[in-house]
This record gives sequence, structure tokens and C-alpha cells, in this order.
Amino acid sequence: MEKKKVTAKSAAGVLAAVAGTLVYALGTNLFIVPLGLYNGGIVGLCQLVRTVLTDYLHLSALSYIDFTGIVYYAVNIPLFILAFRSLGRQFFYRSLLCATTITVFLSLVPVPKVPILGDDIIASCIIGGIISGVGSGITLRMSSSAGGMDIIGLLVLNRKKAYSVGKITLAVNFVLYAFCLILFSINTVIYSVINAAVCSFAIDKMHTQNIDVEVKIITSVNADGMLKEIMETMGRGITSLDSTGVYTGKPSKMYYILISKYEIHRLRRIVRKHDEHAFIIVNEGVKIEGNYLKKL
Repeated sequence: MEKKKVTAKSAAGVLAAVAGTLVYALGTNLFIVPLGLYNGGIVGLCQLVRTVLTDYLHLSALSYIDFTGIVYYAVNIPLFILAFRSLGRQFFYRSLLCATTITVFLSLVPVPKVPILGDDIIASCIIGGIISGVGSGITLRMSSSAGGMDIIGLLVLNRKKAYSVGKITLAVNFVLYAFCLILFSINTVIYSVINAAVCSFAIDKMHTQNIDVEVKIITSVNADGMLKEIMETMGRGITSLDSTGVYTGKPSKMYYILISKYEIHRLRRIVRKHDEHAFIIVNEGVKIEGNYLKKL
């Protein structure tokens, strides 16, 4: 029965992550694309490639659908290959699925010929940014991502500890909007930046990235199965310490694990599956130095 509950929760998480990619595509195609604006990050770069191919190189055969999603998927394939070893198995498969669904949704969600909110560009930027940001946040909260900047951030963080996802995204957006400034008007750049800022704010409200936490698990049962599952499914190392309950005088074990905040609910499910009475102590915002694998 417990296994069925875990499977049901996992399936619900996958469906929610996929729903998040649909919400992102709706916010982008319904509010941002009709105005000729550009999202931040890799999606924005793919939108720029689409515009150059259709408007500047006059490849009219490509103008019947918005193929931004297809370009985005092509970019993500080498990123996923490079990051395969850095991603947890569950995170990798979920993210690959979400990268696929966001490609489908960006290609299939129709782009209105006339902006939904008419000439109110600011309102479109804000509403589109909020909807897209909420969609991305939902996907991240479900221990998934749609690739792009999340994967690039993961790759860089594992090699350059001084960097952050925010700094990397800022650098990519600087290049993106520099090209937009060359190709388009200053208004296009300004409104695109507003949209990207609102989208980032909405993501932060839905999901807090890279908050590292330390977790102590105290249990008196045989935890070999639990430890194996944690290491295999989450890719995290564990420190084992002998402990004793002062009141009972019974021996127990304390396991010390460092994870990111979004992994807590996964760890808690694993622990409860093996020991419903285990103590779980969580401390947020710890400073970590040394050989620690950053995850998004």
C-alpha cells in the first residue's frame, strides 16, 4: 500500500511538472510573442533565431508555425548529454520529459494575430511574465526543469563554484538583448526586459533555488535499504554516526546529509517509507565548502 502511495505521488508530480510547461507556453505564446517581444534565457535566444530565419533570411516555409520550441529542443539535446552524470536519475528523466512537452506546447499553442490586450503592452508584459514564471516555478517545485538555463546553470555551478544561476542568466540575457538592440527598436528591448524581470520574480515566488540545507536523520531501525535508495535516486553522499538515546539508553544511528531545499520532500518520502518514527532535523541556509554537488 505504501509503495502505491509513493507511486501515485510521483505520478502526480510528473503531471504537475508537465502542466507547468503548458502554463509557461500559454503565457509566452498568448501574451509575449504577439507583441514581438523576447523571453529571457535560452528560450529568448531561440525566439531570436526564429525571427532571423523567417524575417531576415526570408525562409517563408518556416513561418506557418512558431518553431521556437523545436530550436529549443535542439539546443537542449547536447546540454542533457553533457549534464547526464550531474543530474539525479529522477531529475534527469523528468527534465527530459518537460523539455519535450514544452517543445510541443510552444509549437502547438496558437499565437494570436492581434495582441489579446490590444495596445496595452505593459499589461501584456506583466501578465505574460507572471503566467510564464508561475509555469516555470511549478515545474521546478516538482523536482524537474525544462532544460535551458537550468541545465547550463547546473553545469557551470559544478565547475565554477563562485558563479550562480542568477549571474549566468544575467550574462545570457545581456547577450540576447544586445542583439535585440541591434536588430530591433529600443522599445522592444525595454519591454522584453520588463517581461523577463516579472517572469524571474514569479519564478522566485514559486520556487527558491539553491538554498542548501543540512538534514540529520536519527533512526533505530536497519537503514541499509533507506541509505541505498537515497544514494541511488538522489545521488547524495551520507555520513553515518553512532548515537544513543539518553532517556532509553538504546543505540541508534544518525545520518547527516547535505541537499538543496527542493530535495527535502523527496528525502522525507524515502525516510518515512523505511521508518515512520525517524527523527528528521532540517537546517536551512547553511554555508557549504568542499566537494558538494550543487543541484537546481
